[in-house]
Amino acid sequence: MLRHITIPRGPIELAADLHLPDNADRTAPLRAVVLSTPGSSVKEQIGANYASRLAARGIAALVFDPAHQGQSTGEPRDLEDPYRRGEDISYAIDALTTTPGIDPQRIGVLGICAGGGYAVHTARTDHRIKAVGTVVPVNVGTSFRSFQPDSPAAALDALADARIEEARSGEMTRVNWLPGNLGDATTAGLTDIDTTQAIIYYRTERGGDKHSTNRRLSRSDSLLLGYDAFHLIDQLMTQPLQVILAGRIGNTGSYDTGMQLWKLAPNPVDLMMIDGAGHYEMYDEPEYVDAAVERLTNFYVNNL
Repeated sequence: MLRHITIPRGPIELAADLHLPDNADRTAPLRAVVLSTPGSSVKEQIGANYASRLAARGIAALVFDPAHQGQSTGEPRDLEDPYRRGEDISYAIDALTTTPGIDPQRIGVLGICAGGGYAVHTARTDHRIKAVGTVVPVNVGTSFRSFQPDSPAAALDALADARIEEARSGEMTRVNWLPGNLGDATTAGLTDIDTTQAIIYYRTERGGDKHSTNRRLSRSDSLLLGYDAFHLIDQLMTQPLQVILAGRIGNTGSYDTGMQLWKLAPNPVDLMMIDGAGHYEMYDEPEYVDAAVERLTNFYVNNL
């Protein structure tokens, strides 16, 4: 059962979908999970694949479009602010705690890709979150710093100059998260399997969605470069942790990130490696997603 809801977030409204079990015992309050999705994705994509499966297994699941993206409001559009992404999760929890039939003491979070880092960062200080699940988690700050051809500091210098020009022109610059198609990727020399699979998922009918723009406001990048999703988790994130990783180690960094998270977290409970899966195959390939959700269901049932 799917319920479209709107979550108030100050002057912004988050567009969200609440996936509910069809045959739940309505006399007993439900466990619930808030999903934090990959950067650039919208609620109808990866989040829906996981939320619908969790609901089919008896767990309410709330997935939302981040502020400034998808069908949520907020200006400027296409902003990827990692700190606001964490705040979005907390606003989603606000909504769940006032939803009839949801147990406010049994709310967890599930973060996928960059959303895994956002979920972990939020759980450090929002202890309404009672359990933290992650699938192919990425610390987006570490990733962005590693992408810079010179250094992160040099990239920040260039972004500062660009922001001055934007202020003068009155126009904000946007960049693509991914090449628009496989031909553009080949032209740019990006022929590795992970980039190829990302484009096949996001930029074709397989996983594409009209509300996923593939655009990122350039001024987001200075925020991402200075972000560390794992700061202080060894001291603050006491909740039970589930880490699910793709068995094929590619260039997304999610394997190394997941193992780092597992070692840093004070309360790691379960680590799963899904043989044969690549990072982006964990988004929608039924064999791999079903295996992950089965393990996540056990984790949430035991810890919520």
